[in-house]
Amino acid sequence: MLVENQTSTVERTLRLVELLLAQPDGLSPQELMFHAGLPRSSLFQLLNTLKKLGYVEQAEKRGRYRLGPRLQSWRAIQPSYSKDLLSIFYQETARQSWQETLALVLPTHEGPVVLAQAEGCHQVRSVFISGQAYPGLAVAASGLDANPSQEVRANGFALAVGDESLELVLPICKDGRNPTAALLLSAPAFRWQPETFLAAFLSDLRVMAARFSYQLGAPFYTPYSGQYETQFKITTELSMDEIANFLNGPWTARLACIRPDGGPHVIPVWQEWDGEKFVVIAWQGSQWAEYVLQNPNVSLSVDEPWPPLRRVVARGQAVHLPADSARLGEILLRLAGRYLGQGTAGITGQVQIAFSILPDYLRGWQGLPGTLISV
Repeated sequence: MLVENQTSTVERTLRLVELLLAQPDGLSPQELMFHAGLPRSSLFQLLNTLKKLGYVEQAEKRGRYRLGPRLQSWRAIQPSYSKDLLSIFYQETARQSWQETLALVLPTHEGPVVLAQAEGCHQVRSVFISGQAYPGLAVAASGLDANPSQEVRANGFALAVGDESLELVLPICKDGRNPTAALLLSAPAFRWQPETFLAAFLSDLRVMAARFSYQLGAPFYTPYSGQYETQFKITTELSMDEIANFLNGPWTARLACIRPDGGPHVIPVWQEWDGEKFVVIAWQGSQWAEYVLQNPNVSLSVDEPWPPLRRVVARGQAVHLPADSARLGEILLRLAGRYLGQGTAGITGQVQIAFSILPDYLRGWQGLPGTLISV
């Protein structure tokens, strides 16, 4: 009986997929019920599941159902690459919510195509149709161009200010230099001034585009072949608020400790900063945890590899946190959400020990030492 029920569900799901693939403009709930021959409750249960998974989308409440980004990727020219992009996009948007609509864009001969989107939280917001080409979206085309205007090359991003909307585009570069996709953030023009729009979103969107590029295999992130040279500034010190803002980003730390033979040992770790102390975790089988238990003197360094080139250095003593499974679970849940964009499924029980580090030295800087501001 169970096998029959599972088979029936699979058949209904595939029937819905076939209907949507055959009608790119979408179908109303009534049309889906008629063609699929499903009761209303069963239909909406399947549709809601497919929506959560990204296979179906509904542009407006009670509107027509259309192909979602994952179904669109089945029709893409580069299905493997599109699949990788979608996987990273869902991971990234689960990690961080956005006030305005964020779209993943690919270049095609018909113009920029929206592969997926995470709609903003406001009632009035930008909305795209996944899988549709937008030839009039010149800002996306500019951001996807390997040889853009001098302004885009110098800034590392493209910005369009229109009467109805603002669009900010950051390139995704699989090789670190040449755009192969882009992140497009779109907002109604009445809600933002260009300066405040950039101040609110540029830094986080640049981090996200760089992280995208790294996950696709890029060894660095310098889109348009080194445009950041014009942006380097002399090193300045970060305030405590700026340090806290930086440390709350998705940055891993390098922890340095001392081996029993007196030699140094450096290891990347997940870190959490609460304004007073760091919390770091050691996975099961980590040797460095034993080193720290024997000698608690440690240092931490956290940095970003692109402008504004922020980095933080801290030194202090590591204190072993009580091995309470509930407390370790809470710490792991927060860190997994921050670094993986998801819960702790698959890694629960993998933490060996956690330490808190109250720094007796903490400083941060940004910029490149010895460089001059270009004008």
